[in-house]
Amino acid sequence: MTDAATLPATSTSPTTRQVWTRGRGIAVAAVLILVAAFVMAAVRSQVRHGELDPRSVDPYGSRAVAELLADRGVSTRVVTSLGAARAAAGPDTTLLVAAPDRLTHRQQSRLHAATAASGGRTVLVAAGSWSIERLAPGVTADPATSIGSTFAPECTLPEARRAGSADTGGIRYTTTHLDADSCYPSQRLATVLRVPAASGGGDTVVLGAPAILYNKRLGSQGNASLALQLLGSRPHLVWYLPSLSDASATKGDRETFVDLLPSGWLWGTLQLFVAAALAAFWRARRFGALVPEKLPVVIRASETTEGRARLYRKANARDRAATALRSTTRTRLAPLVGVPVAQAHAPEALLPALSAHLHGDGQDLRSLLFGPPPGDDAALIALTDHLDALEREVRRS
Repeated sequence: MTDAATLPATSTSPTTRQVWTRGRGIAVAAVLILVAAFVMAAVRSQVRHGELDPRSVDPYGSRAVAELLADRGVSTRVVTSLGAARAAAGPDTTLLVAAPDRLTHRQQSRLHAATAASGGRTVLVAAGSWSIERLAPGVTADPATSIGSTFAPECTLPEARRAGSADTGGIRYTTTHLDADSCYPSQRLATVLRVPAASGGGDTVVLGAPAILYNKRLGSQGNASLALQLLGSRPHLVWYLPSLSDASATKGDRETFVDLLPSGWLWGTLQLFVAAALAAFWRARRFGALVPEKLPVVIRASETTEGRARLYRKANARDRAATALRSTTRTRLAPLVGVPVAQAHAPEALLPALSAHLHGDGQDLRSLLFGPPPGDDAALIALTDHLDALEREVRRS
């Protein structure tokens, strides 16, 4: 007996081409999944871990600044809650806010109330339009960012003049304070701004970009000098890293659902609607009349008639049913009375010939063959009987 493993391939065995044709969709999907996994891994490898954290030694951390400040006798303390940041504000403290735009409007107002008359220095890093007007009233963030990253001081602020050129490019600011120091301008708008407090002797420094605080950029240009002078003017530095888990972020705030959505949600939703509309247009049935198609098998005429009749009845399409019955009757009657089939649906050609053939009233024939649609099922059945009787009478005569 021959082993099943040695049996020759039959005519029904799939060929290599057939196997590829059936499995190529799965193969393409697997390749796409692998490519997506590699892309996600590459993107995640570029994530900035510990950004602006004075405890982080990553390229985008700020451990180097904290170590240099410690060598100069400036202590650095990290806080992550609004309450701790407000409690730390004082004349001998520099409060650095690493991500002002993460704070809610209520948090911003409370923080400004604590620092406005504290006599200390507040440093805002890359504060955008969401936060700058509350944390530094009178200062406005320009919508367009600076072109380039390194700029010269071009101001009288001693810290900036001693530091020289620095990597301060980023958000640009304008202010209504006449006594403010506008430094490192980009197209006449400041990327570093110092605004003196109205009372208490403190001030607020706004940095358009965090580059001078990064470990990887601290040795470039005058970044280290500028960072140490701005953060080391007081013996204590409180480094505030706003946290989304801070209870003050939600306590007392009555934010709507729209406020909780990320920025750009409106444009994203609009793009989804446009994509859905294009997909629907692409997948929709083409416009125009339906194209008749030959049936793959022969179906008895009675079955087709019954099926179409059920469809008409289900849709209450008495008008379409009556039109079909009248059209078919006119097509069959025309040759019997000597009228070309092409003119079978013209009342002025068919009705006179029928009247002459039957010696009857043409008005009744017009109502029967070209009248309005029946109003109910009973009228439709009556119309069918009359049309059938008319055709029998014409054939007999």
